[in-house]
Amino acid sequence: MPSSWDEFGDVLQMEVEIRRAGGVGRETASRAGSGEFEVEASGGGFDVGQCGVKGCGIKKVVRPSSKRRVAGHLMEAHGISLKRSCELTSLPRSTAYYESRRPCDQALRVRLKELAEERRRFGYLRLHCLLRKEGLVLNPKRTYRLYREEKLQIANRKRKKLGRGPRVPLAPAVRLNQRWSLDFMSDSLYTGRRFRTLNIVDDFSRGCPGILADFGISGMRMARYLDELGEILGYPEEIVLDNGPECTSKAMFLWSERTGVKLAFIQPGKPTQNAMIESFNGKFRDECLNENWFVSLEEARAIIENWRKDYNETRPHSSLGNQTPSEFAAKHCVPGTCGKPLGGLHTGSPEPAATT
Repeated sequence: MPSSWDEFGDVLQMEVEIRRAGGVGRETASRAGSGEFEVEASGGGFDVGQCGVKGCGIKKVVRPSSKRRVAGHLMEAHGISLKRSCELTSLPRSTAYYESRRPCDQALRVRLKELAEERRRFGYLRLHCLLRKEGLVLNPKRTYRLYREEKLQIANRKRKKLGRGPRVPLAPAVRLNQRWSLDFMSDSLYTGRRFRTLNIVDDFSRGCPGILADFGISGMRMARYLDELGEILGYPEEIVLDNGPECTSKAMFLWSERTGVKLAFIQPGKPTQNAMIESFNGKFRDECLNENWFVSLEEARAIIENWRKDYNETRPHSSLGNQTPSEFAAKHCVPGTCGKPLGGLHTGSPEPAATT
C-alpha cells in the first residue's frame, strides 16, 4: 500500500480462511449430486425467537382460558403461589379470579342437536331461526358457538360448474299468483323404477303450491293438475317453463287458451332464465329426495307432501327475511283472491284409467 493518500498502489488479492474461536468452523455442506447442495441442519431450538424452519410443535398459550389452565397446572404440580404463576404466564390476576356468568347451555344444546338430527341439511342460520321462534336463543353468535362445539357442520356437496355467460335479469314478481315457475325432476324407488315429479313455485312468495309425483306425466295430466291448483288458489297470470315435450304439447296450448294463462318459454339450454324453480329444485333434491328411501309411489307421495308442507309452513326462507312462505303470503294476500293456504294442496292423485 502507498504511504501517502495521493499515490497510486495495487491491492493484492488474498485468500483468508475465517474460523471461529478455537479454530473450528461450520462444516461445509457436501454436494448431493447434479450440482446441488444438501440442506443444512436447522440451528433453531425450543426457545423464543427460534430460527428453525419447522419451528416448535408446542402451540402458543394466547387465550386467557389457556393461560388459566397453565397457571392452575403450575400451582398444582409445582406448588407455587397464584401470584407467581400469573407472572410466569403473563396472566392478569383479575382474570385468574374471574368466574364466568354465562348461563347454562345444556337445554339449548339438546334442542339444537335434536333439530340438527331432524334437518340434517340445515346450517346454523336456519337452525337459529327455529330456535329463536321457540324462545331459546336471541344471539346468532351463541348458536354458532354451540353449533361448532357440537361439531354439527355439514359438508357442502360439490355442484356442477356451468359456463359463464351474459345473464338477463328476470323482472321480480310483485304480487301473489302473478307468475309461477314449473319444472320436472326424477328419482327412483328402491326397485330401481323411475318416477317423475312436477314442481311448481310461486315466484313472489317462494311457496310451493303443489308437487305432482307419478311414473309418467303427460301434457294432458299436467294440464289437469294445474286445473286442480287453479280451483284452490286461483290461476296465475303467467307460467315460466322450459321447452320439454310435455310443456310444448297440444294439451298445454289448449289449456292456455282456455284459462288465459300465458306460457313463457325460456331459451333452450338456458336454465338460469328459470332461476326460481332451479333454486327450489336444489333444496328439494338436497333435503327430501337425497335424504329418503322410497319403497313405493304411495310412500314417495306421502314423504314429498310432508316435506312440501314443512317447506311452506315451517322452513324459514332467507330471501323473505327468515319468514316462511305461508307467513309471507298471508301478509300480502288480498282478501277473497288468494284461496286456501299454500300448505293445503297435495301431490296429486293417481291418474284415472282410460275408458273405452
